[in-house]
Amino acid sequence: MKKNYGYARVSSISQNIDRQIVALKDVGIHDEYIFVDKQSGKDFNRPNYRKLVKNLNEGDCLYIKSIDRLGRNYDEIIDQWRYLVKHKHIDIVVLDLPLLDTRNKDNEITGKFISDIVLQILSYVAQMERENIKQRQAEGIRIAKAQGKHLGRPKLKPPKQFSKVFNLWYSGKITKAEASRRLNTNPHTFARWAKEHENTQFLLKNNEKR
Repeated sequence: MKKNYGYARVSSISQNIDRQIVALKDVGIHDEYIFVDKQSGKDFNRPNYRKLVKNLNEGDCLYIKSIDRLGRNYDEIIDQWRYLVKHKHIDIVVLDLPLLDTRNKDNEITGKFISDIVLQILSYVAQMERENIKQRQAEGIRIAKAQGKHLGRPKLKPPKQFSKVFNLWYSGKITKAEASRRLNTNPHTFARWAKEHENTQFLLKNNEKR
């Protein structure tokens, strides 16, 4: 007997999945046939999605609210789509995008054919957007460098009590780990502050001698 399944996904536990569940129930899918994952869609290595695929049999139909609930990477979505449709011989319906419906149409042009075309277009658009983002990032970095702007996170500045703690460390009275703890930082940052402080003191002494 053919069955209808639903799949819903959010990227984290804190996100609300109710809207997807309601949409799946509205098309007649019962709770026991709805599979939910609360994790990133970067790949298909998701526990409940794997359980869903194992349950799918030839002739079954899988419903999802939108294509990005299946995954984020369109290349992987296309591979997974073809595996489900052409290997497991199931139908897929994307509720928010009626063209992504592999069930046969009245005009004898199969939904599988139309869906393949739509997926290829979506994949192309997604790839172009990724390339545009990379290009904009590269241009932004180039312009920032040309303007002499510092890229990345701003460096932490030493707190007011740094000199006192530095002197204790420099005189060997406390360790670097203890100095870092007193300044509420890590040894790497403390070492950078210490080096900058020593360089500053060295320049000041040289200026005084002139």
